[in-house]
Amino acid sequence: MLHPARLIVLAFAAVIAIGTVLLSLPLAVRGDGAVNVLTALFTTTSAVCVTGLTVVDTATHWSGFGHGVILVLIQIGGLGITVFGAILAYTVSSRVGIRMRMAAQSETQTAAGDLRTLLKGVAVFVVGTEAVLATVLAVRFWWSADEPALRAVWLGIFHSVSAFNNAGFALFPDNLVPFATDLWITTPIMIGIILGGIGIPVVMELRRNVRRPAQWSVHTKLTVLTSVVLLATGFVVILALEWSNTLGAFGTFDKASAALFQSVSPRTAGFNTVDYSQMHESTWFFTSILMFIGAGSASTAGGIKVSTFALLGFVLWSELRTTGEVTAFRRRMPPEVQRQAVTVALLSVALVVAATLVLITFDDFALIRVLFEVCSAFGLVGLTTGITAQMDGIGQLLLVALMFVGRIGPATLGVALVLRERPTRVRYAEDRPLIG
Repeated sequence: MLHPARLIVLAFAAVIAIGTVLLSLPLAVRGDGAVNVLTALFTTTSAVCVTGLTVVDTATHWSGFGHGVILVLIQIGGLGITVFGAILAYTVSSRVGIRMRMAAQSETQTAAGDLRTLLKGVAVFVVGTEAVLATVLAVRFWWSADEPALRAVWLGIFHSVSAFNNAGFALFPDNLVPFATDLWITTPIMIGIILGGIGIPVVMELRRNVRRPAQWSVHTKLTVLTSVVLLATGFVVILALEWSNTLGAFGTFDKASAALFQSVSPRTAGFNTVDYSQMHESTWFFTSILMFIGAGSASTAGGIKVSTFALLGFVLWSELRTTGEVTAFRRRMPPEVQRQAVTVALLSVALVVAATLVLITFDDFALIRVLFEVCSAFGLVGLTTGITAQMDGIGQLLLVALMFVGRIGPATLGVALVLRERPTRVRYAEDRPLIG
């Protein structure tokens, strides 16, 4: 039987291939624009991997048909290929094959007995959340932006799906910069980003037990607490660094709201209400860290995930205190979980470093800009300093590979490590190399 991790990889690759063909059709391009296969591949990968990086302006380059294809790709990629397929199969026939069941379990990180109930809950939660967000956005686009009613509805649906799936695609040439001070636009977008990026297991647990934090699982506590800390830290740092720069034209309250949006977006969303190309290099570097960490496990987000980051912090704290055991919230963390976290983190660091080295070798861009684009692609964020569209074909293909690995890599690696775990039959004599 095909390994669930391999099935996930093949499923994502197949959807990317189909999407590339559709976006390569003349019907997908606005006007008489030329069809570029690399552009179609890049955009499709970015949509399926819910990244948001683009090499052309989404609003003006693609036709209505192209926008529709991108929207469907975002929804499929955000839910997860096998989860999306399992939901459809349950809806149509109430049956799911064993391979899809195992892959869906892998993507949602749930037990077999809970799968059907969980998928129903996910479908209701996703559709309900996107519908509410779309309604609020559509009314605002129609009322304040003077958009025709039908276009306002379309804008509401597109940006709701894009926000909840942390995709970052927008149907405006300047992304959401024109709405930087409009809380009726930015607040629903931020809510969608947070709900979509917190992770399916956490969302399902909070729905059942939101008023009793003491009874939450360790995973939910790690995810929620670390997310709040990162959002608050990002808000303070970005507000301080950009106070007189990209936020300089705003009043005090608008500076704060814009800084909060810029703290939420690097959680792998990719929307922006200020021009990132004009930010300080220190802000780029700090944002790169946020993008590398990402958001929740089993979510629409990328990065190494906040639970991995938090667990590594507890490992470090335990070593500094020389307690011998790693504990979090009065629970002992198994050694195999610690090894998995270290493996995911180190492999991710190696991938980001290697990709950055290749790009600065073959492209004439500043190191910090390249690092930012690499972290944005790997973390499935979509923010850019403006150099993605200027890269040559090799550079863009490397970003395509990073987005693909960023979407299926850490999660699939984690699944593979868990499924391959087996007891050791031989134990060798212990020895200790020098450390530090």
